[in-house]
Amino acid sequence: MDFRGLLELLAGRGMLEVLSRPISSHLEAARFIRSIDGPCLLEDCDGHRVVSNVLSTRDILCTALGCTKEGFVSLLSRPAHGRLVCVEHSPTLEVEERVQLDELPILQHFKNDGGRYITGGVVFSEYDGMSNASIHRIQVLDDVRGAIRLVAPRHTYLLHRRAAENGDDLPIAVCIGVDPHVMVAACTRVGMGEELRYASALAGEPVEVFECENGVKVPHCEMVLTGYISKDEVVDEGPFVDVTGTYDIVRPQPVVRFERMYCREDAIYHAIMPAGKEHRLLMGIPYEPKLFRAVSEVAKVKNVVMSEGGCCYLHAVVQIDKQTEGDGKNAALAALAAHGSLKHVVVVDEDIDIFDPTDVEYAIATRVRADRDVFIITHVRGSSLDPTCDEDGTTTKVGIDATCPLCERDKYWRITG
Repeated sequence: MDFRGLLELLAGRGMLEVLSRPISSHLEAARFIRSIDGPCLLEDCDGHRVVSNVLSTRDILCTALGCTKEGFVSLLSRPAHGRLVCVEHSPTLEVEERVQLDELPILQHFKNDGGRYITGGVVFSEYDGMSNASIHRIQVLDDVRGAIRLVAPRHTYLLHRRAAENGDDLPIAVCIGVDPHVMVAACTRVGMGEELRYASALAGEPVEVFECENGVKVPHCEMVLTGYISKDEVVDEGPFVDVTGTYDIVRPQPVVRFERMYCREDAIYHAIMPAGKEHRLLMGIPYEPKLFRAVSEVAKVKNVVMSEGGCCYLHAVVQIDKQTEGDGKNAALAALAAHGSLKHVVVVDEDIDIFDPTDVEYAIATRVRADRDVFIITHVRGSSLDPTCDEDGTTTKVGIDATCPLCERDKYWRITG
């Protein structure tokens, strides 16, 4: 299911809120998007069509990927063994022109933001035989330049550093309005250059790609902005509201200079609302298969979920089939080790619905004795997005074993009939 196919499906099910009146990309559009709980289409945002909240729930994401909530982690655990097919023609190539960022409906989301931000673009980069695809926020500086947030030591950062060390700018192509499989693949921790093959594996069919004028290969999408990340030019980037709903710090970041734009004649711009449900889901849940694999090394894991209350990033719930005492704590330790930004993890039994926060709280209420089942790890590396982190980047992490003692399982198991 491609990007437009998903929008058509949502519209057909009455799940796409449509705003027909004109609306400004400066704060007004963002306020409207935040007021809508689900997917929305702005038909006239500065003369353009804009969608947001597209992948805003786990159910929608699973529908787009063709799986169930229960089978989501299993699907994302597939190896990146898909295929790519190079093509010469694409709907994305219907229009070609020089980039004019001021003419695009790039939103300013909050009044204290550093400016307008591209938030829904997948950044494809290639250098020295290596490639990568991942999402990076880009702050608009002028008609052709932006400040791109690169996180060390992730792959785009490494490619940019490699190019800069050789005295080169890094060629990139920012794709907006991509197939949901490509979007999820770009957010998932896979090997460098494996993102599109992973997207193909998720979709169960080859991914078609075409080559841009700067040599970067990209899949079909609504629009592509091509250019180069400067080897040496940096500017202060931010402030920007990140996944926790608080402002990330301002820091020097590389400048990207855009040159060409390719798009469909009736292109739809995809804007991801910072700290919104779509942002949190895409940023957090691709960690679930990573946690699943790590926990499977120490316990019989059934499922993993990054919880919405933890911004889909700082909290996880792990469901296990407990075999021996100690499995719960081992599972929690493995999860904390697998995702460095994870702050609190709860381990539960098979009878607990990990998608229901009330059920998880029930497990904590009836199966946890703090002196026995809670452990605390102090002064460990946390997430820069966590406001409680100390200046040196450290925090305190907590594991909660909310499983029943095996020898007293009958005492804890709920009566259902």
